Amino acid sequence: MIGRPRVLVVAVAVLVALTSACTTEPIETDAARSAKLSASLRPGPTTAVLPTPDIVPVSTTVTAPTRAERIVAIDRNGTLGAIVYSLGLGSHVVGRDKSTTFPSARAVPVITDTGHAINTERVLNVSPTIVLTGTDSNPAGAVDALRRAGLQVVQFPAERSVASTPELIRAVATALGVPAEGEKLVARTQSQINDAGRSIPDLPTKPSIAFLYVRGEYLLLLAGPKSGADDLIEHLGGVDAGTASGLTAPFTTVSAENLMAADPDVILVMTQGADSVGGMDRLLELPAIAQTKAGRSKRIVEMDETQILMFGPDTGLVMGALAKAIYA
Repeated sequence: MIGRPRVLVVAVAVLVALTSACTTEPIETDAARSAKLSASLRPGPTTAVLPTPDIVPVSTTVTAPTRAERIVAIDRNGTLGAIVYSLGLGSHVVGRDKSTTFPSARAVPVITDTGHAINTERVLNVSPTIVLTGTDSNPAGAVDALRRAGLQVVQFPAERSVASTPELIRAVATALGVPAEGEKLVARTQSQINDAGRSIPDLPTKPSIAFLYVRGEYLLLLAGPKSGADDLIEHLGGVDAGTASGLTAPFTTVSAENLMAADPDVILVMTQGADSVGGMDRLLELPAIAQTKAGRSKRIVEMDETQILMFGPDTGLVMGALAKAIYA
């Protein structure tokens, strides 16, 4: 039989245990989470800007192998050109695409036409020792025509992501015969990506972020899976609004109703897209944008089209600039 004092001790212990299991901390409501998220996001509109507009080479003393004496670098986003300049081989570039627009490349002849189409005649006119291009190059048959003309053409995957950036840099450096500079550039790029990742707050609720391709008031394309924007948004600590709303294509034409249904907290656009409707203030007035959470809070972030989806050696710097523009 348990004595009265021992019964009292047991009762007290049970009471303490029950009290400890309870908490007076209030349960966070959806409204509270929404308010916390809102306070963590920077009000806009905002422009994301890189620390420097030009490419910073990882080496200024690299010696170009024979194959890299005269380089043509052409792809849709200007990624290959940026890698070549970052490797320290910019002085050997004799032809570029329309997306390679950073200051040190502007004097180089443009050898692509509208729609990033390769102009084979212009390529041949600059007598390259090597041509770097993407697997999505156009028109059909352009690469074969260059090869039949005796040129060395190296193609690289068109699908880009934050994770694939180091391998793309290595592949370009290997093709040009400068693998050591490639490793230096990979190390610098990965370090900048890591730094950008550490600058992104760990929020209990991830913001919904939409990437909107704008060309005039009547052409709005919402990015979705495998657009590249979805990968960038994930690395920025967000949820891709297009994918979350059920889109299945990389880019889909959307109406005001579609965008309102996606209802992102933040919208990313290319600066040139905003300019096509008269600037950020005019963009915010478009019905498709004005009635979203992002539109009501003016949380629209613009960045130059040659930077935001490049996925090149400045990937970490792009992430850092966007994070600074998105988060308070």
